[in-house]
Amino acid sequence: MLAKNIKRYRAERGYSQEDLARAADITYSALSKIEAGYSKDPRVMTVQKIAIALEVTVDELLKTE
Repeated sequence: MLAKNIKRYRAERGYSQEDLARAADITYSALSKIEAGYSKDPRVMTVQKIAIALEVTVDELLKTE
């Protein structure tokens, strides 16, 4: 669900992957791997940075439907 939620919030805000990576201060490669599902267990700090950049909580990113 993390990958799907990041993609959804990113699209809602009109961010490209590059925009979000820059805003979250993470590498484009790291974000790309998370969104593609290749990074099954990203670091908590990385998820927190993405949440801050997207202006959502970590819980919202991890939420299942």
